[in-house]
Amino acid sequence: MSDAENSGFIAKMIGPKKRWRAYRARAKALPGNYRTAVEAIERYLMHFVPTDADSNASMFEDLADLFEQAVADGTPIRGIVGQDPVEFADAFAQNYSEGGAYVPASARKRLTDDIERAANEKTGD
Repeated sequence: MSDAENSGFIAKMIGPKKRWRAYRARAKALPGNYRTAVEAIERYLMHFVPTDADSNASMFEDLADLFEQAVADGTPIRGIVGQDPVEFADAFAQNYSEGGAYVPASARKRLTDDIERAANEKTGD
């Protein structure tokens, strides 16, 4: 592998990792209930939405943007995800994935339960 090819390969491997770490830091900085909601959506998307590394990084960065803006605006979690968090997550993912994925009922229920818990928590750290 030439130096140019090697540096491109390294950039592809490190780039998404740096972006992932930056996203995780942003998610961790959210107030507790928003962080709970983001983590629930993240878990759902990671397991059931097929994407490449760049799309994955963009998807999670946009998720962080959305929740950071909601915190700044005082938008409640239900104001972001609506009454059906699975529908929200599936619609959100369609922007980053070409195909749908089979999502087991248990994963849909877990996301719904996690968002319900987060929506009912008081905002805080």
